[in-house]
Amino acid sequence: MSDHKPIAAGKSSFDLVDSEALFDALYLTPGQVLLDLACGRGAYSLYLAQRMGLQLTIHALDLWVDGITQLQNDIRQRNIVNIQAAVADVSQPLPLASASIDVCLLATVLHDFKVDGNHLEVLAQIQRVMKPGGRLAVLEFKKQDGPPGPPKAIRLGYQEVGSLLAPFGFVQREEKDMGPNLYLGSFVAASA
Repeated sequence: MSDHKPIAAGKSSFDLVDSEALFDALYLTPGQVLLDLACGRGAYSLYLAQRMGLQLTIHALDLWVDGITQLQNDIRQRNIVNIQAAVADVSQPLPLASASIDVCLLATVLHDFKVDGNHLEVLAQIQRVMKPGGRLAVLEFKKQDGPPGPPKAIRLGYQEVGSLLAPFGFVQREEKDMGPNLYLGSFVAASA
C-alpha cells in the first residue's frame, strides 16, 4: 500500500457544512451500518457516532495513515466503540463484505477521485459493498467560485454526480442544500 498523501489530506469540509441539515438528510435509523469513505481525520464519523451512539456502526476508511492514526486516537480518548477506523486504498478491494453497508458517505472527495482518475474503481467498490436499496450520500462543493473548496473547474454538480453514478446502478433521489458552499446528493443503490 502506498504511503502517498491523498490530494486534500488534512483538509476537512466539516466546519463548512450545516451539520444538523446533514444529519437530517442522511435519514439514519438504529441498527444501520455506515461507511465514511475517504474519511480523513474522521470529523464526520465522530459527529455521527456522537449523534447516534451505539445505534450506528461506522466503518471509517482512508489511505492517509496520519488521518486514521488521529481518528484512532480520538476514538480511544472518547471511549467510542462503534467506529472501526482503518487505513485502506479505497480504489482497491475494500476490507468489507459485499452488501454490508446501508449508507455510504462521500464527503467532498468524489471530485478528488475524478481528478486522480480512480473514481471508477472507487465507485465499483462502493457498488459491491452497498446493500440493495442502500443510500449513497455525496457531499460536494457547489459549482461556484471559491474559496473555500477546490477550483470551480473540478467541482461536480448534482447532475454530474448522477451521471457518474448511474452506470453503477445508483438512482438519483434528492439534492439538499448544506449551507452556502455545499450540497448533499442522495442516491439509492439498485435492488438486486
